Amino acid sequence: MSQKGDKDRKNRSKSSKKKRSLLGTVLYSFLVVILLASAVVAVVGSLYIRSLAASLPTSEEIARYEPDLSTIVYDRHNRVITKLFRQNRTWVNLEDIPVVMRNAVIAAEDSEFYKHKGVDFSAIIRAFWKNVTSGRVEQGASTITQQLARNMFLTQEKTLARKIKEAILAVRLEQTFSKERILEMYLNVIYFGHGAWGIHSACQLYFNKEPKDLTLSEATLLAGIIKAPEYYSPKRHPKRAAIRQAYVLRRMVELGMISPQDAERAKKIQLDFQGLKKPSLMFDSAPYFISYILFDHLLPKYGSDLVYRGGLRVYTTIDLDIQRAAEEAIQNLKSEGAIVALDPYTGEILALVGGKDFNKSKFNRATQAYRQPGSAFKPFVYAAALEKGLRPIDHVFDAPLSFDNGVDENGEENIWSPGNYGGTYHGEVTILEALVHSYNTVAVRVGQITGIQRILNLARDAGFTSPHIPADLSVALGSASITPLELASAYCIFANDGFRVQPFGIRKVTTAAGEVLESFEPLKFQAVPPQITTTIRSMMEEVVRSGTGRRAKIEGYEVFGKTGTTNEYSDAWFAGGIPNMIAVVYAGNDDHTSLGKAGTGGTIAAPVWHDFVSKAKEYIPIDTTFPDTSTYDVVEVKICRETGFLAGDSCPSASILMPVGTTPETVCPIHGGGSWEAAALDPNSPKLLLSPKDQETLGVTVASAPVYSIAPPEGTEEQIVVQTPYIAPPSLDRPIEMPEEPTPKPKAPLVPKVETRPKERTPEEIDKRFRELLKQYGITE
Repeated sequence: MSQKGDKDRKNRSKSSKKKRSLLGTVLYSFLVVILLASAVVAVVGSLYIRSLAASLPTSEEIARYEPDLSTIVYDRHNRVITKLFRQNRTWVNLEDIPVVMRNAVIAAEDSEFYKHKGVDFSAIIRAFWKNVTSGRVEQGASTITQQLARNMFLTQEKTLARKIKEAILAVRLEQTFSKERILEMYLNVIYFGHGAWGIHSACQLYFNKEPKDLTLSEATLLAGIIKAPEYYSPKRHPKRAAIRQAYVLRRMVELGMISPQDAERAKKIQLDFQGLKKPSLMFDSAPYFISYILFDHLLPKYGSDLVYRGGLRVYTTIDLDIQRAAEEAIQNLKSEGAIVALDPYTGEILALVGGKDFNKSKFNRATQAYRQPGSAFKPFVYAAALEKGLRPIDHVFDAPLSFDNGVDENGEENIWSPGNYGGTYHGEVTILEALVHSYNTVAVRVGQITGIQRILNLARDAGFTSPHIPADLSVALGSASITPLELASAYCIFANDGFRVQPFGIRKVTTAAGEVLESFEPLKFQAVPPQITTTIRSMMEEVVRSGTGRRAKIEGYEVFGKTGTTNEYSDAWFAGGIPNMIAVVYAGNDDHTSLGKAGTGGTIAAPVWHDFVSKAKEYIPIDTTFPDTSTYDVVEVKICRETGFLAGDSCPSASILMPVGTTPETVCPIHGGGSWEAAALDPNSPKLLLSPKDQETLGVTVASAPVYSIAPPEGTEEQIVVQTPYIAPPSLDRPIEMPEEPTPKPKAPLVPKVETRPKERTPEEIDKRFRELLKQYGITE
């Protein structure tokens, strides 16, 4: 039994050894397979990671990274007008971010920030265990450096590949930058909700303050938002934001950054977010002006990437206070309209408003609306006349006149008969009175005496650039189609002694670091002799004192200007200025319908001009009087407005400027007690000027005669007060030239047969084009 038992034991031992050997072989094989699989996985993983790493920015490229920065637009006093951005971000150096804000972010997002090398493996293990035991994702493990990498170079997709890329980039960031630089970049790159990228935008958005002024309560609230900006938005979810803020405060206490007492006080502070709004992709301050410089210059020159992502600094010419005064004043119009204000000495745009509501209409009436200025154009007609040799004291007939304007398409005779507002005529009047009261028939006669080409030349010299200025007599009544900005620019010659200026809205453009990319200086040159422009300005001061522009008068200031009203009362204007500022107000309906019979420039535009300029003058240095003009060989003379002679005590008088040597020497013989004999011998006495049409009507061949010596054409309602025998005019020191061109024959019309307006886009088409431009420049999808 013993031998048999030994044999059984031996057999069992052999069997056990065989089993162990087989199990060992299996285990060994499995281990080999595992090792081989691990090796394969390691190799494949290594290759995969290497391929991912190869697709990522290198350390050198990371060092050159520049985040999207908002372009900031400033007014002339370096106040922020608006920001242009895709991501609303303004860079802030770390030293300008308070320690309390830095600590709050570290406590909330990465308490081991100063210990790890980009990836915190202990945090990954803790987060893994927390999420496994809870059965859901409750905790993340991304460090501040990883979050920075994700925001700088990656998307927000939740994939293994993205996490690996994030870790690789985090290590490279730590190898490239110091911890302080990483924290600075993080605080400037991270999203805080409601369109605010970076700490500066967040502080402006939520608290309307600079980062350096943050309190503990504010800093911990902002730090809490970072985890989930929409979920913890204090505007939309104040309770969630408060809970998250309390967590940040508790972590700061645990890390020894603040005391428990500090935390309790911070939680009790009530924060007010009533002013919180999402920053606009476009702009809400001075929108018509910003639109003008954006599409006229910035986008064409720099492109949308640089303008909306490059952090440019655009220093403009406008004054925000004056701009707001213009935006308020235009609301007083019942129709649409525009207001433009310029510095006449530099051409700088001080304010530009192209409509009452940019959100409703992008049509910029200040720069895109070509409208007829009507009588607001007459000062240029009279300036050309004075340049030719006419004087404010000379007389012209205000009486009906008609021109054969050729034949129409049906072969019927076409007659052009310009008339006065109200249908009344005043006989023989001074040029001064004609301008003051805006007599149309006098302007046409003066236009014919002066010559159309001379008027056009002066208008172009003054700054009119519109292609829609007709080369016919209708131009004397303002039939050109121009923009308000154009008219304001041209009016500068009357305030700056005849210099044409180029209007501009940008002073300089720099990079965020301050490198000047371009700068603009005033461009001006002498366009019209100062003797002419100062004389016309003094005549327009009388327009405001006693004529159609009385509603524009500003007590204590010298004011000049001219009203303008077009046919059917479709457009109303007032253009003029005070020392150091030119302003134009335009009113009109976009569809060219009538403003009503009371829709004149004096009734509608002049009061708005007065309200605007009265406020605007408080914000810039404005003199009460225009500069001394004695050096320009002009003198101030008090004349009788009706006769043009020196004014006596009983004369309706006006004080105007006139070139030296052109003023009369005798006192008015009608109101002032002067003698007609002395007047007849005065070489500078006022002269009656006859247009070619008057010569034809009266059957005379003289271009000028002593005043009141020739009966006016029939139809004049107001009879001439004095009739003296006709006396051949003496030889004049200033011979009045005949027009350069003869009166056109019937087949060469004096005025267009059919009034035409320049083709322009409708407001609806403008809005559509505006959206197209936004897409074209990649500003919107």
